[in-house]
Amino acid sequence: MSQILRKAKEKSQQFGTVWGERVVRYRWWVLALSVVLVMALGSGAANIGFDADYRVFFKKDNPQLIAYEAMQKKYTQDDNVLIVIEPQKGEVFDSKTLEAIEELTTSSWQVPYSTRVDAITNFQHTYAEGDELYVEDLVENAAEKTRPEIAKIQQVALNEPLLVHRLLNEQGTVAAVNITVKLPGESITENPEIIRYVRDMTEKFESDHPTLKAHLSGMVMLNGAFFEASEKDSATLIPLMFLVIIFTIFIATRTGSGTFVSLLVIVFSIMAGMGFAGHLGIKLTPPSGAAPIIIMTLAVADSIHILITMMQGLRRGLTKKEAVVESLRVNFMPVFITSLTTVIGFLSMNTAEVPPFRDLGNITAVGMTMAFILSVTLLPALMSMLPVRVRVKDPEESRSQKFYTWLADFVIARKTATLAGSTMVIVVLSYFAVNIELNDEFVKYFDDRITFRQDTDFINENLTGIYNAEFSLSAGEPGGINNPSYLQDLERFERWLEKQPEVVHVNAYSEVARRVNRSMHGDDPGFYKVPDNREEAAQYLLLYELSLPFGLDLNNQINVDKSETRLTATMVNMPTSNMIGFAKRAEQWLIDNTPDYMHAQGISPTMMFAYLSRTQIFSLITGTLTALVLISLILIAALRSFKYGLLSLIPNITPAFAGFGIWALSGGQINVGISIVFGMTLGIIVDDTIHFLSKYLRAVRDHGYSPEEAVRYAFNTVGRALVVTTIVLVAGFVILAQSSFGMNSGMAMVTSLIIVCALIIDFLLLPALLLLTSKVRSSAKTEAAMA
Repeated sequence: MSQILRKAKEKSQQFGTVWGERVVRYRWWVLALSVVLVMALGSGAANIGFDADYRVFFKKDNPQLIAYEAMQKKYTQDDNVLIVIEPQKGEVFDSKTLEAIEELTTSSWQVPYSTRVDAITNFQHTYAEGDELYVEDLVENAAEKTRPEIAKIQQVALNEPLLVHRLLNEQGTVAAVNITVKLPGESITENPEIIRYVRDMTEKFESDHPTLKAHLSGMVMLNGAFFEASEKDSATLIPLMFLVIIFTIFIATRTGSGTFVSLLVIVFSIMAGMGFAGHLGIKLTPPSGAAPIIIMTLAVADSIHILITMMQGLRRGLTKKEAVVESLRVNFMPVFITSLTTVIGFLSMNTAEVPPFRDLGNITAVGMTMAFILSVTLLPALMSMLPVRVRVKDPEESRSQKFYTWLADFVIARKTATLAGSTMVIVVLSYFAVNIELNDEFVKYFDDRITFRQDTDFINENLTGIYNAEFSLSAGEPGGINNPSYLQDLERFERWLEKQPEVVHVNAYSEVARRVNRSMHGDDPGFYKVPDNREEAAQYLLLYELSLPFGLDLNNQINVDKSETRLTATMVNMPTSNMIGFAKRAEQWLIDNTPDYMHAQGISPTMMFAYLSRTQIFSLITGTLTALVLISLILIAALRSFKYGLLSLIPNITPAFAGFGIWALSGGQINVGISIVFGMTLGIIVDDTIHFLSKYLRAVRDHGYSPEEAVRYAFNTVGRALVVTTIVLVAGFVILAQSSFGMNSGMAMVTSLIIVCALIIDFLLLPALLLLTSKVRSSAKTEAAMA
């Protein structure tokens, strides 16, 4: 058996040697072909566009998306821009402020694709005079209103359920204009076009009215925030990452040419990944827009391993070409295996429920594939041509060698205690990891550097929530919404919702029915109730609809054949679990208290995001398990040992539990972005394990070292490279953690924790395991040269 293993080892190293010799011999051809390949792939980058629609986060067959789009077909589409006006003096009800809101309401009808504008000024106020029903704008010609008239308007507005906590706060200090738009969906420029127009309009509004400030929110502005976050990241994080990589590679390798070539490999890998996206017509989103930073971070690892081994060879007196060939002999298979497992980890994201994360996985997988190809072709070819200055003895390397020798001796002397202590810490952290809370608050996808987040927080604190649940409640027959029993059930549901602690406002047709019924009875408060006669209810509704002006009809609440109405419950910002819990309670109330035909599901964009994190996690289980099995088989084959292949699973799986445990202890939660981390890091952290184990087994099998000597050998030959690659990886993800987009920043922070845990486990737990599970072998004479 040992002879078979030795032959397999010799064959793989012989392949690396032959590969290295041919790359050096045909270096000009290698250089030319590398450039051609990258240019061919990279040419697709010209086709890349950006999709800022929040719907890209949902698959076409997502049940919540299907239900929501079905609802929008029944009623008018309700994508919107919400403009909240904050008077400096804190008083909405004065003639100048009301006049300004009137002007803004009129201007808002000019917003591209607008279909409806709602404000306190054009609110359709009903009242009766004798037998006549009047439906008029609540405020007309505000500049001409007297103080008593404004006081009357204020009294009506502050007592109007359809206004308070929707377009007006209960103190009368903040008001809103809501613009409903219907996007044709023919071009990705439609949403940006609206945002540009609204921002120009509100800037002019603020300039004309210096005492008023406009805050912008709504689904259209949410879409814009996705693009704004990605744009900020591209402008700041990518340049910063380049600087960190340049500094780290230069410090690690002490060679300007090596730093230059590594940067070339990184840039070419990014070009290949982004070009691949362009060729396939993939539109970038904030999650997939993080691909360049991730590729940049991971691509450098292969280069560092090859460069550090090459520099070690040069310091031992090898010629430049010999050092290049020796580095490929030693590193080709470990680099290939680590690249392959990283690619598998990212490809496992194809089972994700969220399409942008699939795109992120595929783009990064292509970039990492190209990084490996270039690291074993372009990098050695160029390094064999470029001048390399090297000191025969590097003081920094000498100091690091002493540290790794000390660390090896520490683990060897205390292997049982190290194993027991490491296991105990991992078990404790794993307990917290498996009990971590799932939560998604889509507003917090953006940090407070994004204008949308600032404005939305203000609106949530001063006017209304932006979370909502919508229910399309059937009456069971055409015209059935006028049935008194239906109206009574609708009213009871409305009242039940108003009592729920999460709810700040309920918009239901039953309120319209009550108002019109009161007005048709001379504004008698005793008739502020739903009609108890079907014919009367139908007549009142017809009369009311005929009185409404264009654009302010009831199509947003009532379907065409009057068999269903839409009820909207607006809620405070809350965690995912609370939101889903609320929807379940409401759905159960309908089941318990209404006929079957009234049973409905609570749905809205915010509800869709609430369900997303759970479905995302369950969808990733299959991909993660598949990746785990494939990576395990690859490690068994690469290490040529079933025992060591299985043993390697421990340091490859436990870092994720440790990292998530630390995240849970720090108060962190799992959201859609963080849910991909386990599968993604599974391929990344194999890097440390495979390099350490390959060096350990090389010492045991090739040099006949004892387990203790093999551990020292592994620390001294690969310890520094593992630390350097970990620093680069952590630096890259820490920089990504500064993203203004919460999905990316959370994912990056947890990934950084897991990568650090992986290094610690590979430096403590792994060698302790190797020492305690290895057979005692006779000590061999330690060779002076670490070949």
